[in-house]
Amino acid sequence: VQLQASGGGLVQAGGSLRLSCAASGLSFYLYALGWFRQAPGKEREFVAFIGRSSGSTNYADSVKGRFTISRDNAKNTAYLQMNDLKSEDTAVYYCAAPFPNIRDVRTTPGDYRYWGQGTLVTVSS
Repeated sequence: VQLQASGGGLVQAGGSLRLSCAASGLSFYLYALGWFRQAPGKEREFVAFIGRSSGSTNYADSVKGRFTISRDNAKNTAYLQMNDLKSEDTAVYYCAAPFPNIRDVRTTPGDYRYWGQGTLVTVSS
């Protein structure tokens, strides 16, 4: 199983980025997906969750209204659209997949089985 996160970079505060998470080696449509982030010196934290069929989404309060998680099961890819970025959004962003057939929202890193390598997002103020 491979989860390949991409799309990070340097952006000014107020700008936008779209992260992608390309999955291989698993039946993508069976898996919910999550985005997490980890800033230097801080613990990994939940950002967003999407259910298997895009019908269920959940966001951390800190990104609600600014970030949107989505997925395209035909392309085995999930996305995180990030708008109105702030300096506190600077972190390495990871996509992750929990065990298959999860139906409820999962926000804890320990609930996730597979992890991508991370992509760095740097927001300059």
